[in-house]
Amino acid sequence: MNLIERVKSILLQPKEAWAAIDAESTDAATLFTRYAMVLAAIPAVCGFIGMSLIGFGGFGVTIRVPFVSGLVNMVVSYVLSLVGIFVLGLIIDALAPTFGGQRNSIQALKVAVYASTAALLGGIFSLLPALAMLGLLAALYSIYLLYTGLPVLMRSAPEKSVGYTVVVIVAAIVVGVVIGAVSALFMPRSGALFGGGGAPAITMTTPGGKVSIDTAGLEAAGKKMEEAARKMEEAQKSQDPAAIAAATGDAAKAAAGMLGGGQAIAAQALKAALPDKLAGLPRTGFDVQDGAALGLPTSQASAQYGNDDKQLRLEIVDIGGLGQMAAMGMAQGEKEDPTRAEKTWQEGGRTLHTRYQKDGSHAEFKTILKNGLVVSIEGDKVGVKELQGLMSQLDLNGLESLQRKGKS
Repeated sequence: MNLIERVKSILLQPKEAWAAIDAESTDAATLFTRYAMVLAAIPAVCGFIGMSLIGFGGFGVTIRVPFVSGLVNMVVSYVLSLVGIFVLGLIIDALAPTFGGQRNSIQALKVAVYASTAALLGGIFSLLPALAMLGLLAALYSIYLLYTGLPVLMRSAPEKSVGYTVVVIVAAIVVGVVIGAVSALFMPRSGALFGGGGAPAITMTTPGGKVSIDTAGLEAAGKKMEEAARKMEEAQKSQDPAAIAAATGDAAKAAAGMLGGGQAIAAQALKAALPDKLAGLPRTGFDVQDGAALGLPTSQASAQYGNDDKQLRLEIVDIGGLGQMAAMGMAQGEKEDPTRAEKTWQEGGRTLHTRYQKDGSHAEFKTILKNGLVVSIEGDKVGVKELQGLMSQLDLNGLESLQRKGKS
């Protein structure tokens, strides 16, 4: 099974695709490692970009999930989405006789996995609030895929397909609520954008630019995930917690690697770029985090500066090869209302973004460097022009010259 061709066929020619899927001999491990685990990484990994780097919100308020919490949410949401697909397969199988169909666990899992294609790919639109509705439409298309697949794979009565689909969707919603509750114990979910480099096979155009899926990266990630799944199976048989954790980390690393790959710049190198003073204000604290422990190409260093009158925060973030995705998500333009203003533009190969409250209560200046590093300064009781001046005092050229290690 070629992953890219299967995605294209199930989305563009579902009836023919279901007939081919029905005739295929496969097992649960293959369905997950060569398909579901790859596509499920789209909303999980890219959701990290949307929540922790670009941010989300409205009415003049923008919220960004803290870096480490975003990483945790990415891993948790990735695992729970796979659990949800598996449970959906169990539901489809259990309900089959009720609608004149035949129980078959593998056929049911095929329906769950492949019908989820549109919903998983649709996660690319959630990065930009203006495109969120397109993500919903993609999820609705998955309902159509489910509707067309049930009678073919589960042998249900054609006249009962609508009822079968509705009941499965209702059950899936209940499962989704439960999974959402579990995920919320860690962090709230948000949307994402998916893309890659190299030789793309699928390209989509958004207001922020073209988003391309790296087919070579997908295939390579699938092989790595398949190997990780094999190790997990072996570890589970031996009941070795350390081996299970290591294999899970390998799977997460492969998922992240397909969306950019390589290793992040060392967190300590980012920390070295944090000055002891900023705008004459002493550094009051710092936070350094490295995603290597989770097998993720990420690192972050931030520092707080201030006194009783003014507070500043400087943050340097590297998300490996995904940095340019953040730039893509920040569409160039301006917007303003009575209380705030923001602007995004490109200058010297860098993407720049400012956001500030007109009453002078808060301002933010962000730049995405050519190598994908994201540098941001924000503060209370400070003007945006002052932040721009502070950004120019940082050694951005030095940060831009930092190199990442290649894919492992």
